[in-house]
Amino acid sequence: MRAITRRLAFYVVTAIVAISLDFLIPRLIPGNPVDAILSKAQGQQFSKATIAALDEQFGVNTNASLWTQYLHFWNSALHFNFGISVANGFESVSGVIGAALPWTLGLIGIATVISFVLGTAIGTLIGWKRGSWADNLLPVVTFFQAAPYFFLAFLAVDLFALKLGWFPTEGAHSNLNFPAFTWTYISDVLDHAFLPALTIVVASAAGWIVGMRNVMLTTMDEDYVLIAAAKGLPKRRVMWYAARNAILPSISGFALAIGFIVSGALLTEIVFSYPGLGLLLVNAVANNDYGLLQGIFLLITFAVLVANLIADFIYVFLDPRIRQEA
Repeated sequence: MRAITRRLAFYVVTAIVAISLDFLIPRLIPGNPVDAILSKAQGQQFSKATIAALDEQFGVNTNASLWTQYLHFWNSALHFNFGISVANGFESVSGVIGAALPWTLGLIGIATVISFVLGTAIGTLIGWKRGSWADNLLPVVTFFQAAPYFFLAFLAVDLFALKLGWFPTEGAHSNLNFPAFTWTYISDVLDHAFLPALTIVVASAAGWIVGMRNVMLTTMDEDYVLIAAAKGLPKRRVMWYAARNAILPSISGFALAIGFIVSGALLTEIVFSYPGLGLLLVNAVANNDYGLLQGIFLLITFAVLVANLIADFIYVFLDPRIRQEA
């Protein structure tokens, strides 16, 4: 608990700094953020109420002090109210993010978990069976580790979608006017999600395999592993001792991967035109949609902090040395 308490204090300070930066960035950029938004949306007519809402959102043409605006931003952030999104028909930022978040969590989240579990298990096996046939997988794994997401995505689209016609090329579902939660709709969503999920799993799992295999090789030469094997303990139990310690670096990487799930796999979502937060973030940058950028960045920050906090709990559970040092 002492170790976790110290980490909690660090996360609280980090969260305060992140929210403060999220407040300051639109106000520190050159020029007027409202004018930049209005100039970007050429040909659109804005009502006085819309312009007034944007002025209040970014503290432009108001008599409120910077400190008053900062307190107002904190109140809005706690209620996840970041104003309106100009690039999405002046809908609320929370509504726009809420519509895209399930697609990202469903695709990137499940693919990340599958790739971690699969990659860690295969990496443990390859490391344990060093010098055997399993080492023949390393050249293939290394290739997929080095290949970027978008390269695999283009290959998958060209082969499985365009040439073979097995899967759709883009989108999250077909153009259904009133999609109901039926098996027809679910199967259609899964059909659209298969190719982007496949590219993420293949590329990510390769990285987990190489990392886990390398750490397993080092761990297996530790004295406690050699002594456990010399005492005649079952091979599965010896492998569990080695894997339990070898997985600790992967836990940190997995925590970061989980935290960045909410940002989506940017290039993958762009290639497949998948309506997740990654594609939403790119569109927000292209359209100077500062309110939407603030909401997404803050969501990513808190997701990373929460994921790392959970990883700290897991570390304390897996590694008794942390409990002793505390």
